[in-house]
Amino acid sequence: MWILFAFWSALFAGLTSILAKCGIKNTDSNTATAIRTIIVLIFSWIMVFLVGAQHGIGSVSAKTWTFLILSGLATGASWLCYFRALQIGDVDKVVPVDKSSAILSILLAFLFLHESISPLKLLCVVLIGAGTYLMITKKETSSENSGKKGWSWFFYALGSAVFASLTSILGKVGIENIDSNLGTAIRTIVVLIMAWIVVFVTKKQDSVRTIDHRELGFICLSGLATGASWLCYYRALQDGLASVVVPIDKLSILVTILFSYLVFHEKLGKKEAGGLVLIVAGTLGMLV
Repeated sequence: MWILFAFWSALFAGLTSILAKCGIKNTDSNTATAIRTIIVLIFSWIMVFLVGAQHGIGSVSAKTWTFLILSGLATGASWLCYFRALQIGDVDKVVPVDKSSAILSILLAFLFLHESISPLKLLCVVLIGAGTYLMITKKETSSENSGKKGWSWFFYALGSAVFASLTSILGKVGIENIDSNLGTAIRTIVVLIMAWIVVFVTKKQDSVRTIDHRELGFICLSGLATGASWLCYYRALQDGLASVVVPIDKLSILVTILFSYLVFHEKLGKKEAGGLVLIVAGTLGMLV
């Protein structure tokens, strides 16, 4: 059952990227992140009360609180980097870098969660790494915006991947002894606080009043998609292996690439398509 939750997580995560990209064309990415986190928080706490998990708050241990808070901080950092990268880069270039966090997640799962790494899994890591490289080395001329910003998007995307991998491991430990819905809701509070601190530090709070209503709608929809993805993801992490759940979640790249073509008309060349095939092959190989 946890594998099904992992696949649902991938679907909603793929939708999140596209909806968020539509919502940050003219809106500051940090402000958009803070707003959508409010939606995720509401969504996650509704689920907590629907399943009756709120009664478990009093029994949460100090260790669990610590790892949930650390996981929330890592998630907040990952989001801030990711949506900044999406704002200044092409979706079909940013997403592969972000999804490469699966490689680091597997390594961290081996070091800290003692999950085994087989020769096949190592091969899959190589495939994912090679595929990511092929996808991000497309010509810069494909996007006027990318030409202006150079490779700054890459460093934000890389930061997103690093923090996302830390999120997976910290989150896995943090939800070992509590309901996954409750754990997700608690983490979201941390992300919300962190996101709004960044907004006020960068003095972007006044921009909230001037956000285009259409973009605000997309930001809210991306928040709903994120909430659904999180609930499925951490439910899968609670029962399954992090080294398997994380790669499945990264299959959201297929959804994202499809919609980036339909919505933003971002086309893949032969090299990029080959890279996508390698990433998917490596990801599916993790399930063996």
